[in-house]
Amino acid sequence: MLVSIRRSLRGLALAMLALVALTTAVQAEVKLPNIFGNHMVLQQKQKNKVWGTATAGEAVTVTIGGQSHKTTADAKGQWSVMLDPLALGDPLTLTVNNIKFEDVLVGEVWVCSGQSNMQWSVNASTDPDLENLAAKYPKIRMINFPQVGTQDPIWSHDRKWEVCAPGKIGNWSAVGYFFARQLQQTLDVPVGMINNAWGGSACEAWINREVLAADEKYKPLMDRWAGMEKAYADLKAKGNDLTEDEKKQLNGLQGPMGGNSRPANIYNGVLKSHLGYGIKGAIWYQGESNAGRAYQYRDLFPLMISNWRKEWNQGDFPFYWVQLADFTNEAKEPGESDWAELREAQTMTMARLPNTGEAVIIDIGEGKDIHPKNKVDVGRRLARWALAKDYGVNVPHHSPQYKSMAKDGNKIVLTFDYVDGGWRPFDVPAPRGFAICGADKKWVYAQAAIQQNGTIAVSAEGIADPVAVRYGWANNPVVNMFNGAGLPLTPFRTDDFPGVTINNK
Repeated sequence: MLVSIRRSLRGLALAMLALVALTTAVQAEVKLPNIFGNHMVLQQKQKNKVWGTATAGEAVTVTIGGQSHKTTADAKGQWSVMLDPLALGDPLTLTVNNIKFEDVLVGEVWVCSGQSNMQWSVNASTDPDLENLAAKYPKIRMINFPQVGTQDPIWSHDRKWEVCAPGKIGNWSAVGYFFARQLQQTLDVPVGMINNAWGGSACEAWINREVLAADEKYKPLMDRWAGMEKAYADLKAKGNDLTEDEKKQLNGLQGPMGGNSRPANIYNGVLKSHLGYGIKGAIWYQGESNAGRAYQYRDLFPLMISNWRKEWNQGDFPFYWVQLADFTNEAKEPGESDWAELREAQTMTMARLPNTGEAVIIDIGEGKDIHPKNKVDVGRRLARWALAKDYGVNVPHHSPQYKSMAKDGNKIVLTFDYVDGGWRPFDVPAPRGFAICGADKKWVYAQAAIQQNGTIAVSAEGIADPVAVRYGWANNPVVNMFNGAGLPLTPFRTDDFPGVTINNK
């Protein structure tokens, strides 16, 4: 009898061990995308989504900071919960079943996105040795996503959150880091940056393909890509029967198919892996790759922002961008410029969408290099927008902007908004960078004078009846107008004459 009982107990124990092993194996199926990890930052003062996959029907429990949420994976194995708002404080642990993420901070989370000037690293910027030595801000965190272009959504990547420390920030986005540093120093809260920038990327690559396809304005763009995609598929289908010319054609198409210009490639390959993570807002530096289609950018760029906002499901979150810097050779005579048209399209976006803002950097580019090294001022000018608009800090943030014009004989008198502290021409007392034309639309460089009321009168010898004025209207204009806060005047034109990039393909 005693032997029988012992055998039964032993059998029961073995059964329980098997059950525990089975339960552990099932729980091991719970996974989260890599945006969740050790050292991550969660956005304060709002609910934050946590999501992942598991075995269908698996119970999932998420705990952090004294709160607990339970859910069950659906038939597709997907699950999500919404965390209640978390307060600033000591590092937390986020637990999802048997998975633990340590050193979780609560603070401000921003996306830093765009092309190479946002991707541009601290090591490639001004004074990298000093910046690395001084990187003693453990409350600043960044996660750097890889560059993957695909039409199939990628759920997760292998990148991890990194902690700011001396010698550890060299490969971080310089603009993202200097933006974060200014916020952290001013607000004294943790700051997390999600860096997904990709050098050379086109705006359309960041947008949901269905959104682009639904708008007739982008039919030429989408048809062009559809033709390339069909040609690629047809060549792939031939397998080993390709001629030498066809092999070259296939190799040529291979790059665009996985590249950073194909519509929705970055949206699927990069953005989808963290779209929906709790953020405060986004900063953006892109446009060089779309300058040849600047008029299209007037609609394309707002469409991208609206697409992100809709799918992020956090309302009209703040979105601030960098206007293109000055670049290439200085023009001897005034004329047309695709980069000026792209800057104009960027500026127009502020009037198209709420909670947007533009950091003007027409003064800190490098004619010889499309990647100016001074990223400190870029980050600071973006931070001014966030501090003023989102954190209630009384700091100038908006560059002076053209408001209206009036003819006064042979002069055009211009009025402006956001001239905080009055005008401060740089280097020489007289304003530089203005051009003027008559009805013949022949532009000449102009003389300009600051009036006592802050207006600027523009004229030129030989132009008796002027009709329009431009400022900074070139790829690399010579300009010198700043307000008292040190923010440069936004390049502008008073005319709407057809430009050089009426190309929407």
